[in-house]
Amino acid sequence: MQQATTDIKPTPPPGPAGTPGTAGRAVGAAVETVLNRGLNVRHIRFMALGSAIGTGLFYGSASAIQKAGPAVLLAYMIGGAAVFMVMRALGEMAVRHPVSGSFGQYASRYLGPLAGFVTGWTYVFEMAIVAIADVTAFSIYMGFWFPEVERWIWVLAIIFFLAALNLLSVKVFGELEFWFSLIKVVAIIAMIAGGAAIIVFGFQAGGATVAPGVGNLVEHGGLFPNGFEGLLASFAVVMFAFGGIETLGITAGEAADPKKVIPKAVNTVPVRVLLFYVLTLGVLMSLFPWDEIGTNGSPFVQIFSGLGIPAAPHILNAVVITAALSAINSDIFGAGRILFGLSRQGHAPASFGKVSRHGVPWMTVVMMAGILLVGVVLNAVIPEDVFLLIASIATFATVWVWVMILASHVAMKREIARKGLPASEFPSPWWPAASVATIVFMALVIGILGAFEDTRVALYVGAAWLGLLVIGYRLWVRGHGRVRAELADETAQLPQVPAQS
Repeated sequence: MQQATTDIKPTPPPGPAGTPGTAGRAVGAAVETVLNRGLNVRHIRFMALGSAIGTGLFYGSASAIQKAGPAVLLAYMIGGAAVFMVMRALGEMAVRHPVSGSFGQYASRYLGPLAGFVTGWTYVFEMAIVAIADVTAFSIYMGFWFPEVERWIWVLAIIFFLAALNLLSVKVFGELEFWFSLIKVVAIIAMIAGGAAIIVFGFQAGGATVAPGVGNLVEHGGLFPNGFEGLLASFAVVMFAFGGIETLGITAGEAADPKKVIPKAVNTVPVRVLLFYVLTLGVLMSLFPWDEIGTNGSPFVQIFSGLGIPAAPHILNAVVITAALSAINSDIFGAGRILFGLSRQGHAPASFGKVSRHGVPWMTVVMMAGILLVGVVLNAVIPEDVFLLIASIATFATVWVWVMILASHVAMKREIARKGLPASEFPSPWWPAASVATIVFMALVIGILGAFEDTRVALYVGAAWLGLLVIGYRLWVRGHGRVRAELADETAQLPQVPAQS
């Protein structure tokens, strides 16, 4: 198996005479490690597909539908377009600098070490919060089959199970994600096809109060039953649904051929948004009126239970459990690789940069498992209120990371133009207008969190978190952690035409 070191070359702190000091060399030696490049085209392609199908779709979509009604389809299209621009910006940087730390290193390189520190740790915070939401959703799904079992028991069991899997090689992770994603993709396509057949043939059974049909999208208050305000409110949950898609950029450091697989994965984003969100939720709201889609369990399971299709609820519950397992698995992977990059950069303890004999940063997996134990406590103390609270906080962290990705990309493009560097091999389209518009939209989403009472706490928590990070950087980061990251530029040079003699 091919191996490669992370392409981060921090400058060690100067010694008394202005030469590299022994402290810097000691830190560098402590984290001299390698990650296995064990993810192939098949792994990353299905990780790209699977990242769009998670808790935000199977469980969180009910909250978004209740806020916006059928207009939520427009919210997913707008949000999906913004996410695509984020992913194109990240893809351009990932192809130029395929490092495991990904956007944390890009922020440090192009915006400064403080920005890299804040971005990297905010992503870890995002993944931790999202993972807690995912384990919460998993416990709710298991309650469909085992209502007498306490939620926190399921949370505890799944944490230990997935932590053990993540301690194996990255190839095992890739294979696991491949099969998880395959199950989800097949289930979604089958659900769309089955739902369309129900609509076309007018099937109705099992206690359904309204006949299925496209008319359900407009016959219960119209497309905007809660007005424009409802559409805006839904973005808090809609953007949460896309959270974690940036993990694709992190795979560049462990992809066998990042220049080939990253562009292919990123370019599938628009199709995934239209298929997995817009078309899927369109079918669901045609089967049942939007105002009858509750929040107890997955709306997918609820709808098919209401239609009285035998065994379908159990099959779909198994699918959404698979989706939750996949999401938690990816959360642990993404946070671990960013922590690995932070340690190499002097922004996290050196122990996070050590890997096992399988090429896995094992300390980061242990840390994520410890953080997820918070989910056990939350589910034991406030089981009914935990999901929306966690989702809104995760949305803040997610959008902040996306803004930093976009800002890093803007700084990189300016440097390329200023220094006359080789043009990117995977350039972001509609530069710079689309990037600026996307940043403005992300700022709007953060403002929306503060405008509504049920999500306002996310703004307070997010502001406190960023403040703590700045204080932490000032107090504890020293040496090469105060220096911009140096990233190898792997952009292919244009061929030189020999001069005619």
